[in-house]
Amino acid sequence: MLELDIYGTLVAASLVLLLGQQLLQRVRLLAVYTIPEPVAGGLLVALLFLVARNGLDLQVKFDTSLSAPMMLTFFACIGLNANLASLLKGGRPLLVFLGVVVGFLVLQNLTGLLLALAFGQTPFYGLLAGSIALSGGHGTGIAWGTVFAEKHGVGTATEVALACATFGLILGGVLGGPVAKFLIRRVTLPVVDSQHLEPENTFEKPHEVRLITAPALIETLALISICLLAGQAIARALHGSLFELPAFVCVLFVGVVLRNGLSALGWYDVFERAVSVLGNVSLALFLAMALMTLRLWELSALALPLFGLLFGQALLMVAYAVFVTFPVLGRNYDAAVIAAGHCGFGLGATPTAIANMQAVTDRFGSSPLAFLVVPMVGAFFIDIANAIVIKLFLALPFFSG
Repeated sequence: MLELDIYGTLVAASLVLLLGQQLLQRVRLLAVYTIPEPVAGGLLVALLFLVARNGLDLQVKFDTSLSAPMMLTFFACIGLNANLASLLKGGRPLLVFLGVVVGFLVLQNLTGLLLALAFGQTPFYGLLAGSIALSGGHGTGIAWGTVFAEKHGVGTATEVALACATFGLILGGVLGGPVAKFLIRRVTLPVVDSQHLEPENTFEKPHEVRLITAPALIETLALISICLLAGQAIARALHGSLFELPAFVCVLFVGVVLRNGLSALGWYDVFERAVSVLGNVSLALFLAMALMTLRLWELSALALPLFGLLFGQALLMVAYAVFVTFPVLGRNYDAAVIAAGHCGFGLGATPTAIANMQAVTDRFGSSPLAFLVVPMVGAFFIDIANAIVIKLFLALPFFSG
C-alpha cells in the first residue's frame, strides 16, 4: 500500500491534468470526440491503478480531503458568476430545459425499474441505478442507499449506489463529446467575433488569458470563503428537515444572493475574471481527484444484471439527448452543447457537464446560453426535482412493505 498525504495527492492530481493535456494533443481520437482533459488523464490513471492492483498487488491510497472543498469552491464560483439579469434573459430556455430534465428523471427511474424487474432484481436496484445514483451522484446515492439498507433491508444498497455513481461519472464524461459531435454536424456553427475577445460566460473558455490582479484575487477568495461558510451552515440547519438540500446547492445559492445583493446595493461588483480562474482551477482539480481515485475493481465485481441496468441507462441517455434534449431546445448549436452537458449530469455530475461543454466550446465556438441554463438546472433545480421524483416512485406498489 502506497499512501499519499494531501500534498502528494495534490501533486498527483496536477500530473493527471498535465497528462490529460498531452493525451488530447497526441491522441487525435480524444480531441475529435472532445473528451475533457481531466476525464482523459484521470481515467487512464485509474486504469493503471487497476492493473497495478491486479498484477502487482499494489494499491495507492490518496488523501482526498481537498476533494470536497474543490467541488464546493466550483459551485460557489457558479453562484458568484450568476447574474440574475442574464438569467432573466434566458428564462424561457431555462424553464424548457428544466422540463426536459424532469422528464428524463421520470424516464430514467422507469427504465431502471423495468430493467431491474426483467433481470429478476429488487426494484430498489432500479432506483439506485436510476436517478438516485446517476442524476443524483455519489452524495445522493450514499444518502438513499443508507435509507434503503436501514428501512427496506437492501443490504448492499450503498455499495450498489456507489458503483452506479462511479460508472455514471465515467460515462458522463466520455459520452458527452461524441453526442455533441454527432449533433453539431446537423447545425450551423456560431460565427467567431474577432472583436469579442472573451465569451459572455467566463466558464466557457478555461484556456483564455484572464488579466487579473492580486487584490482582485484576494477579494474573490473572500467571497468564495463566505459562500462556503454560509452555505454549509445553511445545509446543517436544513439537515433532517423537509427542505434538506446538499451542501453544494446551498453554497451555490449563497453565491447567487451574495453576487446580486452586493451589486444591487452598489457596494461591490464581482470580478468575473478572477471567479473564472478560481472556478476552472477547482473544477479541474476536483475532476482529476474524482477520476484518479476511482476503484474500478468495484465495477468489475458488479453482477451482470447490474451491468445490464447501467448499459441500458447509458443508451437511454444518449437517445434522450439526441431525440429529446436537442430538438426541444431548438436543434441549433446551443442545443447541441446543452445536450453534451445533459449527458454529463444525467449520468454523472454537474462538474462533468461543465467540462463536457468546455471541451465542445473550446473547439467549435462559444455558447453563452448553454453555460447559463445547464449550471443552474444541473446544480440547483435538479436536486429538488430529483427528490420529488424519487419519493413519487417510492409510493408505487413495487416498494410497499
